[in-house]
Amino acid sequence: MAAKRAFVTGITGQDGSYLAELLLNKGYEVHGLIRRASTFNTSRIDHIYQDPHESDSRLVLHYGDLSDGARLTTLVAQIDPDEVYNLAAQSHVRVSFDEPEHTGDTTGIGAMRLLEAVRVAGVRCRYYQASTSEMFGASPPPQNEDTPFYPRSPYGAAKVYAYWATKNYREAYGLHAVNGILFNHESPRRGETFVTRKITRAVARIQAGLQEHVYLGNLDSIRDWGYAPEYVEGMWRMLQTDEPDDFVLATGGNFTVKDFVIASFERAGLDWEKHVRFDERYLRPTEVDALIGDATKAHDKLGWKTQVDTEELARIMVDADIASLAHEGGHWIDRPDLDGWRDPAGAA
Repeated sequence: MAAKRAFVTGITGQDGSYLAELLLNKGYEVHGLIRRASTFNTSRIDHIYQDPHESDSRLVLHYGDLSDGARLTTLVAQIDPDEVYNLAAQSHVRVSFDEPEHTGDTTGIGAMRLLEAVRVAGVRCRYYQASTSEMFGASPPPQNEDTPFYPRSPYGAAKVYAYWATKNYREAYGLHAVNGILFNHESPRRGETFVTRKITRAVARIQAGLQEHVYLGNLDSIRDWGYAPEYVEGMWRMLQTDEPDDFVLATGGNFTVKDFVIASFERAGLDWEKHVRFDERYLRPTEVDALIGDATKAHDKLGWKTQVDTEELARIMVDADIASLAHEGGHWIDRPDLDGWRDPAGAA
């Protein structure tokens, strides 16, 4: 039998890279959407890249963007995928307040463009939409598939649009489309401007004597943090069901940003209070106080369960950043957008 084909947008991101690994290991032919840039932006998937000149290559990259509907339609028709995973987005919550229009265009309308590309191309495939716990926003925890949405950021609002667009295409056109409502999930591949990776990266640098402090915003936000490789397995399982449905993926954990800070610094034998500083510039205009997921439905219908809790996640990420720093000879490039005035990573 011919290998299944999957089309993954956002393949160069944290989730996209882990999903590509998973699908390749399952024997899929994987096609990924990447944006053209003047510098290489594929570091998370370089280890699985395959020369397209080789006859057994099963990873193919295509230039494109969620802002270009015509290109998406052409690619979907050309690839003729069995499964489409829409993971691409402007996904940084704090940045979405600075770039609300761009966030709405890529994160919200971009999903509609891809859904329409699938419809117009006439491809019979299964479609996964990366939804988020940020859609719940101010709704009190625990949150599950029946919890009302109350987004508190342009990013959350854009994801609500994409969520309902996906349900609409499922009901209007019979598309096998699902929403995966994933709570926070992290890994050593998380971008450096997201709060968890900002913390663990700072721990490694402080231990190595390369910096003294890390500046953070709200330490009291409560989040449900899981391990990204486990979550992409849940994505795949959602598309293997006979009937399309929407699922929450979460650990059910209850940890503050401060808890994550403490676990990270303790892993390196450091006193966090000596190194963490507050900076109000990293506060969101509207905060999300608590996101704690109830993944009972995914447990019961998909057989999906998490193994890595938040404390273990912090240890994994700290160890990886310490090892990476040592591997690179103790020299990471200092960038103002990571550690300085314009760092937007104060929010979880």
